[in-house]
Amino acid sequence: MEENYSAFAYLISSVCFIMALRGLSSPVSARIGNIYGIVGMVIAIATTLAAPQVLSFTTIAVGVLIGGAIGTVVALRIQMTALPQLVAAFHSLVGLAAVFVAAAAFYQPEAYNIGVFG
Repeated sequence: MEENYSAFAYLISSVCFIMALRGLSSPVSARIGNIYGIVGMVIAIATTLAAPQVLSFTTIAVGVLIGGAIGTVVALRIQMTALPQLVAAFHSLVGLAAVFVAAAAFYQPEAYNIGVFG
């Protein structure tokens, strides 16, 4: 996908996410907020998968299947009263993923175009 098209698609996706947050601020508009969020995520995922840097969809599919299986098991076993703790645990995993990305960028900055001119 050409760089300008992907930048525009990410911009549209960002606007959808902002509209989703606005919609989720009220129970009356929560349904449309969810729709905006879904549309924004579909646009972002499609744009990412259309990038020429994506060389293999097999690895992506395996990751989605593993994550989906784990998520299904967790969703079926969790009690509604334990949901806040589960959300906190998931947020911790997101933080851990950010640490891994930062460490990878620190040890191999050229892979992320850090310090590369052009």
